[in-house]
This record gives sequence, structure tokens and C-alpha cells, in this order.
Amino acid sequence: MEYCLHQDPSAWGSLFESWAALLPESLFPLPFLHPSYQETWWQSLGGGEWSVQESKLAIITAHEGGRLIGIAPLFISHKPVSEPALHFIGAVEVSDYLDFVVREQYLEAFLGGLLTFIKSHPDLKGFTINLENLVNSSPSLTLLETLAQAQGWIFSKAVLQPSPYISLPGDFETYLAGLDKKQRHEIRRKLRNASTGHEARWYFVEDGKLLPEELQVFTEMMRNENDKNNFLKPEMESFINAAAECLFDLGILRLAFLTIDGEKAAAFLSFTCCDRLLVYNSSRADKWTALSPGWVLLARQIEWAISAGFKEVDMMRGDEGYKYKFGGVDRFVWRALLSSTP
Repeated sequence: MEYCLHQDPSAWGSLFESWAALLPESLFPLPFLHPSYQETWWQSLGGGEWSVQESKLAIITAHEGGRLIGIAPLFISHKPVSEPALHFIGAVEVSDYLDFVVREQYLEAFLGGLLTFIKSHPDLKGFTINLENLVNSSPSLTLLETLAQAQGWIFSKAVLQPSPYISLPGDFETYLAGLDKKQRHEIRRKLRNASTGHEARWYFVEDGKLLPEELQVFTEMMRNENDKNNFLKPEMESFINAAAECLFDLGILRLAFLTIDGEKAAAFLSFTCCDRLLVYNSSRADKWTALSPGWVLLARQIEWAISAGFKEVDMMRGDEGYKYKFGGVDRFVWRALLSSTP
């Protein structure tokens, strides 16, 4: 394979078409790995998570016979408490899952050549490789350990967070029947309460012209929770809006609202990918807290996902209790750390 390092931002334009064509054939065709999302992330460095002055693009591509085989979407940066390292574009806070963009049959050869390339390239050698948000089921994690040891890298890995998922059966009643009895009754009770004496409706935003306005409502409701309000710095809010609009244009954004008596009560921002609904973030209005609108809307989305033939609702990173009450089972995201020196 022939490897090439791309450090100029013009690479986004030159690589876009072949990158977008490769992604559906890759090991993990995740929304966070689409070049549109990746470029959006890079433009604000994750809503200000990383310093513009300390960050440099380092996308590495591999071709064979003129055909794009794989992409390592990387950048070089550091934070005050760490040394400069190679990271996945998208790391760490706002992109739940990250990986390499490569066809599965080429993964081992691609990674082996990639490590050799990094170790020998004058602009890359000496940097630690710090790869966050690899899913524990990713073969990249296992192969990196094997290949790193074979090439003399020092390798370590660590769990970052749980990422619960809900396996979906063929119908909603079967799903409910699989839950703990107390939880099953609780969900049914909340669904019933929201419709008793009230008009409860839910919908997905489908009109792109209305998306900016609906996103504004979504983020305003996020501010009702202190931790999310602190998270939503102006640059972060701008990134979330830009990323949502980007994924809407790709046809994979699902922004859902629950209304009670015509007023917005709760919302979920999610994505669709590979027969999965990926639940990214949520918000709610304080006025309707007593009716548990977030639970009601999540239940309706699970019901929708089942009817749409989805196999899983991925609740993504975080161990919030409600995820497990809806039947969530843990998978984990990991960090892989490779160093060429002790």
C-alpha cells in the first residue's frame, strides 16, 4: 500500500468524494466518520474542545493500485495536562464512536503499514498515538495491540465509558415483556398518564427549512439541566447545530419532539445507521416534568424503531440510569495508547 499524509485543510475537498464512497463499504460506516461530519468537527475542533493554535491536521490515506483502501482520520494536538499526540478527528467529547475508515479485509494490512508509516515519517515519528472512543467489539482494538507489539510499540488500553444498547425484537409488546416487571408497568403508566387529560403527540423534524428553528428550541431546553447548560458554550452550541444540519442533509438525523397540549415537552437528537437508532442527546421543558416526557418520547421512539425494522437502539456513551431501565446492556468504548518510546 502507498501511504500519504495530508496536512493541508484543502484535503477535505480533494478526499471528499472517495472518502464518502469508501465509508459505506468500511468496517464501521458511522455518522461520526463521514467526511461532512469530520470536516464540520475540524472547523471548530469539537466546539472548542481543542486549541486551534495547538492542533494540526494529519489525515493518512492508503492506496493500492490507485484505489483508496483506508483512511486514518487523525490530527495532532494536546491539552494542558498532556503531551502532543495523534488523535482521531472527532475525539473526544462529542463523537461517541470513532475508528478507521477501511474495508474489513484490508484492516490488518492497513494498520500494519500505518504504524510503520507513522514511526518513520519525519512529521509524525515520536508522537504517541492516542485513539479514543473505539468500541470494544472493533477488531481495530485487537489488531492494534498485536501489531504494536510486533513492531516494538508500547501498547496499553483502558475503558473510557459504558455505552448501553437495547436489542429490539419484532414488536413493541415483546420488547416490553422482556423488561423487568416493575419497569414494564412504569413505562406503560407514564405513557398512559401523558395522554390522560392531555393531548400528547410526537414527531420527527422532516422539513429542512424548519430545522434551525427546531434546533434552537432543542438547545434551549437542554439548558434546563445544569450540566448541559455548562456544556453549551457558544462555540459548542454552534458546532451541535452545524453537525445536526450536516447529518440532516445526509438523511440520517432524527430530531424528535414530544408535545403536550401543543407545547414542546421533550426532545431527542438521534441518528440512524446500519439498522440502528443512535440516541445522541436529549432535552426537556421543566413545565412538564411531572409527566416524564423524556421517558414517554423514548418509549415512542423505541416503538417506532421496531416498526421500522431496526435491530437496536444504541443509547451511546454514558451510564445514566434510565438507559438500563429501558433494557440497556453495556458495551464499552476504549482508548488505545501506542508509544514508540518507554
